[in-house]
Amino acid sequence: MSEFDAGDIIDGRYRVLHRLGAGGMADVYLARDQQLDRDIALKLLHRRFAEDPGFVERFRREAQAAASLQHPNVVSVFDRGSFEGTYYIAMEYLPGRTLKRLIREEAPLEVDRAIDIAIQMLKAARFAHRRGVIHRDLKPHNVIIDDNDHVKVTDFGIARAGASDMTETGSIMGTAQYLSPEQAQGHSVSAPSDLYSIGIVLYEMLTGRVPFDGESPVSIALKHVSETPVPPSQINPEVPAALEQVVMWALNKDAGDRPTDADQFIMALEQVRDSLPTPAVERTASMPVVSALPVPAGPVSAYPHTSVIPAPAAPGAYGSAPAGTSDGGPADRYDEERRDERRRPPRWPWLLALLVVLLLVGGGAAAYVLTRPQKALIPDVVGLQQSSAEATLGNAGFKWTVVGVTSNRSAGQVLSQSPHGSVRMRTGSTVILNVSSGPGQATVPDVATLSEQAAKQQIKQSGLKVSEVKPEVSSTVPQGEAVGTQPASGASLTKGDSVVLYMSSGLAMPNVVGDNLGEAQSALAQFSNKQSTVTQTTTSVAPGTVIAQSPTAGQPLGTSATITLTVAKAPDTVRVPRVVGDTPSQAAQTLYTDGLSVKEVQKTTHNPNVVGLVIKQFPTSTSVVKKGAVVTVSIGQAPPSSTTTQTGTNTAPTTTT
Repeated sequence: MSEFDAGDIIDGRYRVLHRLGAGGMADVYLARDQQLDRDIALKLLHRRFAEDPGFVERFRREAQAAASLQHPNVVSVFDRGSFEGTYYIAMEYLPGRTLKRLIREEAPLEVDRAIDIAIQMLKAARFAHRRGVIHRDLKPHNVIIDDNDHVKVTDFGIARAGASDMTETGSIMGTAQYLSPEQAQGHSVSAPSDLYSIGIVLYEMLTGRVPFDGESPVSIALKHVSETPVPPSQINPEVPAALEQVVMWALNKDAGDRPTDADQFIMALEQVRDSLPTPAVERTASMPVVSALPVPAGPVSAYPHTSVIPAPAAPGAYGSAPAGTSDGGPADRYDEERRDERRRPPRWPWLLALLVVLLLVGGGAAAYVLTRPQKALIPDVVGLQQSSAEATLGNAGFKWTVVGVTSNRSAGQVLSQSPHGSVRMRTGSTVILNVSSGPGQATVPDVATLSEQAAKQQIKQSGLKVSEVKPEVSSTVPQGEAVGTQPASGASLTKGDSVVLYMSSGLAMPNVVGDNLGEAQSALAQFSNKQSTVTQTTTSVAPGTVIAQSPTAGQPLGTSATITLTVAKAPDTVRVPRVVGDTPSQAAQTLYTDGLSVKEVQKTTHNPNVVGLVIKQFPTSTSVVKKGAVVTVSIGQAPPSSTTTQTGTNTAPTTTT
C-alpha cells in the first residue's frame, strides 16, 4: 500500500500523481513539480530505513553522485531533501522501456544497433568515471531506452565517489549476472569493473542471454571468477569475429587486461561498426583480423577460488511497477528486476549452505568444491606458432578459438591465451588464442593546417612515427601550420613506419606574371596590403598585363612586405600597318584601331582590278610614327574622259562617352 496518495504535496512543491513502482529501499512516484510545471520521478526512502544511518548514507550518496552527472546519457537529478521523517530525490522522469525488456522482446539485436546502445552506455560511464564516480551496478534493468534508441543510465544508488566505499570486505553489491570478478570476490572496484558489466550487457544484446547464469547468486558469482564465457558467435553466428574479439576483451577476468578506460572501449566498437559490411555478407568459420583494433594481447584471467558472501541485488531503474499495471504499460519499465527476482529460487538456502561449508572447511576449499569438476591442466602455448599451439591443445583434449591481433611480433605467433596455461579445466573446454597477425597496415593521415603538436599526435594515433620535421614555404598555409607529409596522406604503410612532417615557414609569393593587373591585385590582397605598380612600354604584351613582380614567385612573403608589380603600357608611337589592297573602309578601320588618322586621295589607274582599292599609302607600312599621325591612302580610279583629281581627309570618328 502506498505511503503517499495521489494529490499529496511533498515538501510543499511536488504533487503526487501516482506510484510508479517500489524497490528494496525506496518507492518511486510520478509527481508534478508545481514550481517548474513539469513531471518528475520522486524517489522516497522507505520510512523503516530512514532511521538507519547506513541506508540514509547510501541514499544521500545516490543523490550526491547522480546530481553531479549532467549528461545526455545519464538520468538527471534535480533536487533532494527530507519530508515527514524520510528522504527523497527528485529526478528526471523517463518515458520508455528498460533495455532488459527490449532484450526480452527483440534479442538478439542487430549488430550495429547493439554497438550503438553499448557506446551510449560507455559515454555515460566515461562521464561518470572522469568525475570519480563508479556506477557498480550497470545492467540492462538500469538503462532506459526510448523509441529512437536514445539511452539513459539510471540508479547510482550504490555508486562510489572518490575514496569512499559502501562495500565492506567479504560482501558484494550489485546483480550477480553483471558483476565483475573483483566485485564477486568483495574486492575494491574501479572503472574497468563498470566496463566488464557493459561487456556483459553487450554480450546479452548480441545473444539474448547472459554469459553466466545459475540457480543462485553464489554459483553465478563463482562462474565470473573461474569460468570462460562461451564466445558469442557460438550462440549467434551473425556476431562478427571483430566484435566478438572486443566483447571477450572486456570480459577478461583480470581488470588490467580489459580496456583501460571507456574511451578505448568506444574506439574499438566504433572501428568494428565502421568495418561492418553493407550489405551483410554470409559469415564464414574463420575470424578476420581487425588491423586497427587497439585490443591488447592480455588473456582472460582465471582467478583463484575465493569465498563470496553475496548481498541482495539493488532495485531497478526506479523500483517495481504498482499493482494492476499491465505488462508493457508506462510503468512496466520500473519492474524488470523485481520480476526477475520473483522467477529465481529463494536465496536463503544457498546462503545458509555456503555459510555452513565456509565454517567447516574454509573459504578456499568451499569455492573449490562448488566449482568442480576440473579434469586437466591447460598447456601453456604462449610463444608457440599457431599450428604447434593448436596441436598441443588438441593432444591435451582441449578445443581452441583463434583471434587475430595486430602486433610487432611475427605473424602466427601466440601472444596470449585465456585461460592461462596450467589452469585446470574440463577437457573439451575452449581456449582462446590471441595470435599475432603482424604489425598490420596504417594509413598516413591528412594533417594539413594542424599545429605541429596536433599533427604529431594524429600521426601517432594512426600507428606511425614522425622521423623528422622540415620547414617548407607554402603559398596557402600560414607559418606554424602543417603543410603535409612524406609519404603523402592516404599512403598505406606498415604500422611503426616513419613519416616526414612538413611545417610551413611562411607564405610564398605566388606567380601573377601574365595576369591582368586587377586580377593580380585581388589575388595578392590576402598576402599583403602594401602594393605598388610601375609601367613599362611594350608592344609585345597587351596593355594592363603584369610583366614582372617583386618579390619573385616562391620567395617567402610576410604580411608587411611591399609587393611591386610591373605592368605593360602601350607605346606613344605606333608602327604603320599595311593597308594597300584594302577597300577604303577596311583601311580606315585598321588605321583608326592603331590610333592613326586617314586621308584619302583618288588616283587614276589603268588596271581595272584595283579600281576602288587602296593602291598606295604614305607613310609606307612598317614606318614608325606618333599616334594620331595622318596616313594618306590613294584609291584607284578608272581614267576619266578628262582627268580630275579629288582630295579629301578622313579622321577617326569621335565617340562621346
